[in-house]
Amino acid sequence: MLTANDIMTTEIHTVHLDTEVKALAKTFVEHNVNAMPVVDDDGVLVGMVTQTDLVEQDKPLHIPTVISLFDWVIYLESPKNFSDQVRKITARKVGEICSKEVVTCAPDTPVATVASLMVDNKVHLVPVVADERMVGVIARLDIIRSMGE
Repeated sequence: MLTANDIMTTEIHTVHLDTEVKALAKTFVEHNVNAMPVVDDDGVLVGMVTQTDLVEQDKPLHIPTVISLFDWVIYLESPKNFSDQVRKITARKVGEICSKEVVTCAPDTPVATVASLMVDNKVHLVPVVADERMVGVIARLDIIRSMGE
């Protein structure tokens, strides 16, 4: 049975929390990847950033719908969602647009389990972590390649 260790890519392209968004765009193009792990100054995995996170910066801002009733203003949508949209659109650093909740696996995780993690969590890249250190990553293409072996 194949494991994450058998199919993972060990050449890991990462960015830091303080990487400029413009530099992130260049890095995506330069390395031809869809997602990258975000690490802190010690190289510890702290997030994941995707091309979608970057593209969301260009989408139009949706102003929340409100109802004014007497002196009250009632939001029909979550003010937090609006706040998150504004934060992402105005972001200048990777730490402001990346996801802090990262789906990971261990080197001995079966490939079928990694595939389930990707599908269930709608992610395209799963970092492989051993002893709290990232030792590789598995992209969807890695799983597809393993099907032909």
